[in-house]
Amino acid sequence: MKLVCLFSLLIVFYSYIGYGLLLYLVLRVKRLFTTRRQPDTTGYEPRVTFMVAAYNEGAFIRHKIANTLALDYPADKFRMVFVTDGSTDHTNQVIGQYANIELLYEPARNGKTAAINRAMALTDTEIVIFSDANTLLNAAAVRRLVSHFIDPSVGAVAGEKKVITQENSGSEGVGEGMYWKYESRLKQWDAELYSVMGAAGELLAVRTSLYAPIPEDSILDDFIISFNINIKGYKVAYEPQAYAMETPSASLQEEFKRKVRIAAGGFQSIVRLAVLFNIFRFPKITWQYVSHRVLRWTLAPLCLALLLVSNVIIVFNGGGYTYLTLLIMQGCFYAAAYTGYQLAIHEVKIKYFYIPFYFVFMNIAVYKGFARFIRGRQSAIWERAERALQN
Repeated sequence: MKLVCLFSLLIVFYSYIGYGLLLYLVLRVKRLFTTRRQPDTTGYEPRVTFMVAAYNEGAFIRHKIANTLALDYPADKFRMVFVTDGSTDHTNQVIGQYANIELLYEPARNGKTAAINRAMALTDTEIVIFSDANTLLNAAAVRRLVSHFIDPSVGAVAGEKKVITQENSGSEGVGEGMYWKYESRLKQWDAELYSVMGAAGELLAVRTSLYAPIPEDSILDDFIISFNINIKGYKVAYEPQAYAMETPSASLQEEFKRKVRIAAGGFQSIVRLAVLFNIFRFPKITWQYVSHRVLRWTLAPLCLALLLVSNVIIVFNGGGYTYLTLLIMQGCFYAAAYTGYQLAIHEVKIKYFYIPFYFVFMNIAVYKGFARFIRGRQSAIWERAERALQN
């Protein structure tokens, strides 16, 4: 039982903290022997398709269009495509008012992946940039993303996701924002070592020639697209100066729904990307992939429960002060998480309780997401999580 407890502690620590620390140390050593050179990108302006998949985004679509039109890139090399399959509100009518935006629409709602596959079949520009309909980009985003493609080893570029919390944001917003700050740092380090481990669909640029249609039942299309680039032998770079901004989920219920869907998609992706476990074929990727992604969706949530159960059993069987101390620490952590939950319900903001609450919150979502994946009950059609209103 002690081995179970110690193994569980090791996995939980490594998955959420240890990997980041080890990655940082590895990069410190790497920087001693290598010099990062910035290539000259002057005059490098390949043709770009800016693609937005939107479903019933009538409330926000004008903001997205205005933001897209304000992006800094030559108009004659910048194609804008909005795919609105299945939309039943006034999204199409709004987009139709702009002659320089291509509207692709089919009445049937077959999901975001099907819409992207269809639009990509009609795309012939060198680069395609995917962006979510509910996000706003900084003006330099396109240029910053495109600049990386001057390196022939780069097959895709991930932008940064920023969750904009406001005065009225609840704990779900603060927790999501803190999570993405940490996640963005890990992505930056991953890319410096070799490649980003899974890009967010809010802002992702891809070489069009490397895109291959993905199964239409894929839950995490962005995840599959970016790793398919890795499988073909190319890197996914990271550009923190190209960022997509969005507000947090409108409520805990909406954030939980989103996390459950992501977890179910994570398990589906692990199965479909099983080839990445072949360390002999992917010596530069396998360690990063398992450490950053796979453990968080598989062993870490399981070990989190095993750590508590095994620790209780050991203490009740006279395990000694070391295990008693560990159990007390776990008790304090879960007490803080529960306090954070109660504060969230009553809309009371105390920052120090956000981290334990959001950590437990995410792992509970993984359990439910796994159950949905096993039962095949998670639809690939996106159930849009409501976002907090922007001021």
